[in-house]
Formats: sequence, structure tokens, C-alpha cells
Amino acid sequence: MHTYLVLLLLMISACAVPQAPYPAAYDPATDSLRYTGEVHLRNVRQLTFGGNNAEAYWSYDDAQLIFQSDWSGINPQGCDQNFVLNVQDAGEPVLVSTGRGRTTCGYFLPDGRFLYASTHAASAACPPPLAARDRYVWPIYDTYDIYVASSGSTALPELLIGGPGYDAEATVSPDGRYVAFTSSRSGDLELWRYEIATGALLQLTNTLGYDGGAFFSRDSRRIVWRASRPESEQAAVYASLLAENLVEPSSMNIFVANADGTSPQQVTDLPGANWAPFFHPGGEHIIFASNFESTGEGRPVFALYMVPVAGGEPVRITHSNTFDAFPMFSHDGSKLAFSSNRNVNRVPSRDTNVFIADWVEEPEAVDSAFTSIR
Repeated sequence: MHTYLVLLLLMISACAVPQAPYPAAYDPATDSLRYTGEVHLRNVRQLTFGGNNAEAYWSYDDAQLIFQSDWSGINPQGCDQNFVLNVQDAGEPVLVSTGRGRTTCGYFLPDGRFLYASTHAASAACPPPLAARDRYVWPIYDTYDIYVASSGSTALPELLIGGPGYDAEATVSPDGRYVAFTSSRSGDLELWRYEIATGALLQLTNTLGYDGGAFFSRDSRRIVWRASRPESEQAAVYASLLAENLVEPSSMNIFVANADGTSPQQVTDLPGANWAPFFHPGGEHIIFASNFESTGEGRPVFALYMVPVAGGEPVRITHSNTFDAFPMFSHDGSKLAFSSNRNVNRVPSRDTNVFIADWVEEPEAVDSAFTSIR
């Protein structure tokens, strides 16, 4: 009996942190989308093949991804709509938004339904494009509201979070209790929390600057997000742009806090845009996208990095030297979804596609020795 209990405890301990199941035989020669130095990735797969495809997030059973796309091969609308894709067979993506207006930031609920933000209630047409500017800005459409829908349903999506101003960037806590989202309802771009059972709202941030892209930790007790903290002249520029429903995402860092917004802490203090953060399944590290190593060198190069929640030196995860962003670990911890400009021919491209890879928690000799084919 004693030996049985010891073995049982060892098995429970081994399962405490999700482990990536490695194939019995890994063949580096077939890993044509992996780059030298990407020791934590194996078997990189491309799932979309044109246009702009981004913010691909896993269903709770890790069988599907929801993502936004303007790819003309699947979306004739001309601006982003939300699609669901089965990961195993990588078949045709299925449109799950209305095909009207513009959508962003889809995210699954535990019961298989999903959220996304859309402008379709204001207009069936795409919002007008931005006029040319001397700085890179994002539009903050004040007609975005957050809806909940079901795949395969012919019913219109149900309004979940709405009202005047921008409501978007919604994600769901793993325990299914809360939605974190970004809203301009207070006059600034702040994080808010919506309780699904009661509809209660809680403002999580209250500091001048853009607070957005929040995600919950695996235990639902913390949030991580990107934020700008403009001061002096930059604060005036920020306020001026916000008055035009614009935000300049060129200077942001990563923050964490408790899920109720208390005890906020800055994790990174890096130049450039540090954004798209997501908790590692173990809870003590954050993966995020950044261009800090290429600031001031012409066209920015965005890569994925890992940093301890307590702060410290980031470790580079991707090395395509193109654009790698929007990382999300699968719920079982075995895979990473991300968006990238990489392609099998290693030619420059502005197409952003969805990729998944096996996550290698503890790289082996075959990973350290990996060399890109091209």
C-alpha cells in the first residue's frame, strides 16, 4: 500500500504542470517553418495562407481556434470578420460573425460559445479607412460592442456589453466567471471586468494611457495586459489622438495585477511596443511580442519573448526576423498559437498568417542543434 501511494503522489506531481507530448520521432528536416534558435518550438504548422489573420485563440478543448481575418480567400467583406478553424484537419475556416461591419478579438467561452466585438449594429459596411498620417495609429471605433454567439447558429449574436464608446478586446477567465475588456466609457481607454452571471461591472485600471489586451492567468486570479503611460508632452498627444478615436501603440509595456485590478505591477521596462502578453501555463512567466531589439533601425521586427512575472531579462522565443505576435498557449500547455509573416520560402511578405507549434518546455539536444533548412 505504501509503495502504491508513493507512485500515486508522483503521478499527481508529474501532472501538476502541463507537459508537451513529444512525437516518438522528431524529424528536423520536415520542420520547414521553424527558424534557428527557436528551441522551444517544434513542428510549426501554417493554418492560413493570405491576407491578415490574427488573434487566434484556443477553444477550451484545444480543438479549435477563433481568429479575425480580412483574407479575401474566405472573407469578401473587405475588413476583419471572425472565423473558427478546426486545428486537427485544418479545413476551411468557418465564418462565425455576421459578415457585416468590422469585428475584432474573438474568444471562446467554456461552453463552446464565443465573444467578439463588432460594429455591425451601427453599419453593415466596413468603417471608413484612416486618412494618411505621419505616425502609426490604431482606430478606436466607438461603434464596437461585445457580442456572444454560437457556431452554426443562424440567430443574430446577442449583445453582451454595449453602450456609448469603444467596447472591445474581450477575453474570458478560465473559470468562466468573468470577461475582461477595454472600454472608453470612463473617458480613457481602461480595463473593465464583466461578471457573466450578474452583469456587474468593475473598472480595473484608472491611470492615463491605453490599457488593453488583458488575459487571465490559468487559475483566473491574475490578469496581464499592455499599457502606455504617457507623460508631459506625450500625455497631450495621447489625449489629442483619443479625442479623434485613435491611439498610437508605439510605446507600451507589460503589466500584471490581481483579477480585481488590485496590486498592479509593471513587468517590463523596455523601449518600443511590448504587447500581446499571455501567461505561461505554469503562471510564473509571460510570453509577449516586442520590437525592443529593433527600435530606431527602420522597419520594426517583432518577436516573441518570455519574461518572469516578477520581471527580469526577456528570453527570445522566435527568430524569424519578420513579425511574430499574438501568442496563446493551448489549455493543455502542449501547443502555442501565434501569428507571423514567416513563410516556407523565406521571402519577405506582408501577409500575416496563423501558425501553431508544439511547445518544448525543456529543449533537448535536437532542439539546440536545429538549423533552418533555408
